[in-house]
Amino acid sequence: MDLNRIRSMAQECRDYVIELRREFHRHPEVASEEFHTREVLMRELDAMGVSYEKVEGTGLIAEIRGAKPGKNKLLRADMDALPVAEDARNLCRGKVCLSEVEGKSHACGHDAHMAMMLGTIKILSGLREDLEGTVYCCFEEGEEETTGAYKMLSALEKYRIDECFALHVYAALEAGKINIDDGPRMAGTVGIDMYVLGKGGHGSRPDQAANPIIPAAHIVTQLDSAFHNQIDAEETVTLGLCIFRAGGEATNVIPERVFLAGTARFFSPTEGEKAMHIVNNVSEHTAACHKCTVEYTPRHRIRLQPVVNDAAVATRVRRGVAAAWGEDALGPCKRWFASESFSLYLERYPGALGFLGIRNPEYGSGAPHHNEKFDIDESVLPLGVCAEVVFALGE
Repeated sequence: MDLNRIRSMAQECRDYVIELRREFHRHPEVASEEFHTREVLMRELDAMGVSYEKVEGTGLIAEIRGAKPGKNKLLRADMDALPVAEDARNLCRGKVCLSEVEGKSHACGHDAHMAMMLGTIKILSGLREDLEGTVYCCFEEGEEETTGAYKMLSALEKYRIDECFALHVYAALEAGKINIDDGPRMAGTVGIDMYVLGKGGHGSRPDQAANPIIPAAHIVTQLDSAFHNQIDAEETVTLGLCIFRAGGEATNVIPERVFLAGTARFFSPTEGEKAMHIVNNVSEHTAACHKCTVEYTPRHRIRLQPVVNDAAVATRVRRGVAAAWGEDALGPCKRWFASESFSLYLERYPGALGFLGIRNPEYGSGAPHHNEKFDIDESVLPLGVCAEVVFALGE
């Protein structure tokens, strides 16, 4: 197919995609509660005559079967919003669209992901005669909590899938640019989630108690030191301890337990395993030195591996986008230290995740993800649709 035609079709979908992005944005639903969101998706798929199946929970798989034999491909868009109260202004002006649900907002861009994929489906459903193989368009629930990816992958087991692709809007990349590099692109996650358990007592006699605050505080400082001295100096592993919570409000009561939680992020699976070992080793031995113990929650584990793009898929899509949209659309971008459930798909299928830039200082977009001022320059959405169509139609 003429790649210039793909660009034209993506641009023709602009108003449709923006309208849907705003509809999703006004009605955000957090992880595993995307019931209205799924109704909107099914409404649009029904209108296009595209078949779909409901996945356990709130997910969907839309199927576009081509008229010609070929590879079967998977596209993924995530559905959930965040428990973040939205600011009516972005970095410099009032936003064009606001959440109508108190305390919840699409502060990560999943509204744009769904809207772009619906635009892609609209184009592909009209190109069935040119389409080789089948494209499975997966709308995944609960990406922020990793509650939907396993359900989706279970539902996909009955299909033969050759390649996969997804996009994530990215506030650190200039609007109008797209980055689809091969290799590690997003970090893996070590979940740190534990209770330090001691023995409560009166604050006047700490010797008759086992105060868990003391070892918990040492764990925080010792982990920081251990990471500096034990992680491979040529690798990057970040440590973010974000919750330190002890029970009670009285100044003369020693609590029985302290909750400590956070994450470590890594790009090397070997160093991720090492980070997990360091966390456990330091925590358990430090607690024991103070007559305390450690109890881990189910979240305390390696939750996700890094997103590692397959070189062949990334190169093909990158070249296709350059041919369709122009070389100027490609932009350099450093690795992103956030994590993504799409890594689970990449463990099963060769594929790639691209970054779609949304940072536009004049418009006011560019606030970090998961921030109340987060906003999207909607002019970039047709470029994202183009990339998804290029992936679906490419050899």
